[in-house]
Amino acid sequence: MKFKVVEKFISINGEGKLSGQLAIFIRFAGCNLDCSYCDTRWANEKDVEYEWMTADQIYEYIKVNGVRNVTLTGGEPLLQKGIMELLTVLSLDPELVIEIETNGSIELGPFTKIEKNRPRFTMDYKLGSSQMESKMLTSNFKYLGALDTVKFVVGNIDDLKRAKHIIDQYQLVDKTSVYISPVFGEIEMVQIVEFMKENKMNGVTLQVQLHKIIWDPEKKGV
Repeated sequence: MKFKVVEKFISINGEGKLSGQLAIFIRFAGCNLDCSYCDTRWANEKDVEYEWMTADQIYEYIKVNGVRNVTLTGGEPLLQKGIMELLTVLSLDPELVIEIETNGSIELGPFTKIEKNRPRFTMDYKLGSSQMESKMLTSNFKYLGALDTVKFVVGNIDDLKRAKHIIDQYQLVDKTSVYISPVFGEIEMVQIVEFMKENKMNGVTLQVQLHKIIWDPEKKGV
């Protein structure tokens, strides 16, 4: 089985629990959503350039570079045909920490059956400003645990209110890590902090996209 890889590079994790730590990124082509604020839309174009890589080739690239944290991203990585083969290969190496950045519209159940060194999910719940909330599978919340993350990307106050509603309704803080991230250039972080204070959002973490602060926000491969 071969996979459409549009980028592979070493950088730091810009978000999440491992923010600031080195990671190898494998970015796959294609996505089933079209979020209004998507910053990797180029990777979803039908004519995007990619290289075919087997699971063994991806694993070899990871091992040769000697970085333990691995982020599979896109696009939507779980759309890749045969992705379970790759996840199985990677999970067999206990030295690796595998993170899957998924867009919230793909059923996660099948991927939780990997018993040893299961990949960690960062599930991005799409709010109103994304124009994709109707595609979200709230049933996925039952698969998330202490190692996983739910991320809410907010673009306005209505997104913040909706995020709080979802967090409370599904008691996400008691199940998994919960992060709020601003749409770059659309909302001031001070607004998010004030909202969190007013609503006593204990256990919720505000995050910034470090890679957009360190490098040009449009730069690829970082």
